[in-house]
This record gives sequence, C-alpha cells and structure tokens, in this order.
Amino acid sequence: MVTKKKKLKDWIIFLVIVLIIVGGSLYYVYFFTPKNSLELYRELTFADNFEDVQKLLLDGYENNFAEEDFNYIQGNTAKQVGQFTIFDYNNKSYLIMTSPGTERLKVLAVEELPDDIRRFFSELMK
Repeated sequence: MVTKKKKLKDWIIFLVIVLIIVGGSLYYVYFFTPKNSLELYRELTFADNFEDVQKLLLDGYENNFAEEDFNYIQGNTAKQVGQFTIFDYNNKSYLIMTSPGTERLKVLAVEELPDDIRRFFSELMK
C-alpha cells in the first residue's frame, strides 16, 4: 500500500512540474512577445539595447535589421504605425493593410502591387 501511495505522489509531482513548465512557456509567449505592429513598435522604441531587440528576430533574418536601424527608431518618433500583409500569387501580389492593435484584424485597404515592387518583395522573402 505504501508503494502505491508513493507512486501516486510521484506522478502528481511530475504532472505539476510539467504543468508549471508548459504554463510558464505559454505565459511568456502570450504576455512577453509582440502580437501586432503596435506592440512591436513599443518593444523597439522602449528597448534598452540592440541585444534585447535581436531576441525578437526570427532565426536567419538577423541581417535584415541592423543596429543603425535600431538607433534610428530609438531617436525618432513614428508618424504612423501600419500593419501590412503581402499575398503573393503566381504573377500578382496584393498588399493588404490591416488595423494594428485590434483584437480582430480589420481590412483597411487592398492594393495590387506593380511588377517592380512585387519583384523587390519576392527577392526580400527568399
């Protein structure tokens, strides 16, 4: 009987530890990573140093954001914060402007991109 209670207690302790680890990870992702353009702007503007901002960059894209860019953002105030999505099809690309900082995205504008701009973004995304 004592061994069954000990096994049950060990399983409960193990499950509590797993829940704390998983819950802590989800909490961090939900509360400490930007979810839209406004939150990203706040993170960039109020970051203490460039190393803090580098943690926000997706692996493999570190070269797309230099320390000079960070310093420029720190030293200047944005006139507007926009949130854009590009949908790329075979020979056409569409730029969709959505509402930043809202719980549900609202489409504000849709524009077909000219070929030269479409090629620029296609090269950027490779």
